[in-house]
Amino acid sequence: MRRVITTLAILLVVVVAGMTALVLLVNPNDFRTYMVQQVEQRSGYQLEVSGGLRWHVWPQLSILAGRMSLTAPGASQPMVTAENMRLDVNLWPLLSHQLSVSQVMLKNAVIRVTPDSAAQKPSGSPVAPTDAEPVVTRTNGWSFDIAKLRLADSLLIWQQPGGDEYNFRNLNLSLDQDASKTASIELATRISRNQRNVSVNLKGQMNVAQYPHRLVGQIEEMDYTLDGANLPPQGIKGALSGQGEWNADKQQFALQKMQLTANDSTLDGSAEGRLMLPQQLNLALHATTLNLDNLMASAPASDNSTPQHASVTRTPVIAEPRTRTNADSPLNLMDLTLSLNADSSVWRGLTLSNLQIDASNQEGLMTLNKLQGKIGDGHFSIPGSIDIRQPATKVALQPEIENIAIAPLMKALELPESLQGTVSLKGDLSGTGLSVDEAKRNWQGNAELEATNLQLAQLNLQQMVRRAVARVSNSVTNDEPDDQGIQQLSGRISLNQGKVVMPDLQGGSSRLAVQTKGTVDVVNQQLDVTFNMMLRGWKGDAKLASLLNGQSIPLRMYGGWDNLQYSLPVDDVVRQQLQSEAKSRLNEWLDRQKPAVQQH
Repeated sequence: MRRVITTLAILLVVVVAGMTALVLLVNPNDFRTYMVQQVEQRSGYQLEVSGGLRWHVWPQLSILAGRMSLTAPGASQPMVTAENMRLDVNLWPLLSHQLSVSQVMLKNAVIRVTPDSAAQKPSGSPVAPTDAEPVVTRTNGWSFDIAKLRLADSLLIWQQPGGDEYNFRNLNLSLDQDASKTASIELATRISRNQRNVSVNLKGQMNVAQYPHRLVGQIEEMDYTLDGANLPPQGIKGALSGQGEWNADKQQFALQKMQLTANDSTLDGSAEGRLMLPQQLNLALHATTLNLDNLMASAPASDNSTPQHASVTRTPVIAEPRTRTNADSPLNLMDLTLSLNADSSVWRGLTLSNLQIDASNQEGLMTLNKLQGKIGDGHFSIPGSIDIRQPATKVALQPEIENIAIAPLMKALELPESLQGTVSLKGDLSGTGLSVDEAKRNWQGNAELEATNLQLAQLNLQQMVRRAVARVSNSVTNDEPDDQGIQQLSGRISLNQGKVVMPDLQGGSSRLAVQTKGTVDVVNQQLDVTFNMMLRGWKGDAKLASLLNGQSIPLRMYGGWDNLQYSLPVDDVVRQQLQSEAKSRLNEWLDRQKPAVQQH
């Protein structure tokens, strides 16, 4: 045992002595010129290291440097700057005075991926046509030959030519590369923009054999959180995985076998696109569950859902938030296609099944080729277009709904749930704005409507007529059983700046005929509607029964929704009919008297 301990001690002394000798005999500044030359030969980039280089022995033999910068040929700004750089070196190559770097670590680095930091062509070089495909140049390109790379507390500035600048803060990156050019990546960063915050933690693998022209990799796990302006109060959080590819020469990306969760929504599919302007994005998605109410800030609060809070560090707000307009939308700079199929989804409290969306966007002009699905036993289809290229969003829709329950639809549109039944509709609507409130105020159009099994909450129309007649006369009765509301009502309606006009809706049931006309003001929450009802089955006094069986009785409902008034003037109708009958009989008697007078 003593021999083992003695041997280990001797080895430790030899190692310490050897490292000390190397530190004393090898000056790290001798490698400065070598590093600069190697970087320039491999990539054309210019490496600058300020201050002297010094050794750091424990726990890893390293060379410490001060401020460094890496600049592309002809660029006006460096691609990488860092306050501190550490190069972990291998021990044995130093014996032959060779530098072998096993890991590069940068702290407080600033990485610029912007037009100012990109390599520039020499003056006088030929310029390709603007519509020509980019030429892939594989000679004298930058290659990634570092086994390990670490970035700590750094900043990534990313900007496309002509596009906005994005700052990825608190960037921490760990990248380990093996002999087959496969790198394992761990990344964490945060971005704040337009009062929105995004945090990302990513783990994956990447093949860098063709870097910088092409990258292929796999996202094993990416956790994200998102919150801020125009997002749900609880934020959005979830995870993403898939297989990705990046083509730097064409600025194109692709993500296959994608698995995405967002709050309680689950999607899978693929995404591909291009970052150069105009940007392109093609999405083909399938959703097992899609809760839109949990992903939109304007959605009504659900009675049953439990909010999932996204824990995101918020940046302090120094100034008042800027009012967002259509000009801020990224869709104005993007060509987008979307194909989405959702097995089950939720929108404004409505449970949808078999939702299908086929839509496209061309720099702000969105076309809904298909937007359809099922609600309960009913079906809906809403094709149309949305134009955000101007300050005011223009909407043109051609909705078709069939056999949709009215009460939950009224709730989704923030209208009183006082009407029950089902509705079918085919219309043509247009206006400005996308929110429910803007639709109420600014949309207009016409529609053919058919409603079935209508029931007014806490109102029985037949009983109201019977009681009103009983107050006028007890000589007639109506013992027919009540129908369950109005079996059918159809006609044309129109919408104009919040007012729904019903010029003439016809319908009824087997014992009740109804004609409806009037106006519903959904903005001011008022209505003035008249139901002209003809109730059949009156018995008793023959003349009065005959009168009531053939006469419509008006029920007028008017006033505010929270203080609704109604009038049912049965006595006026009966009195007028009796007066008309009496006048008619008087005229007949006078007509009979005229021949007798003429004879005398």
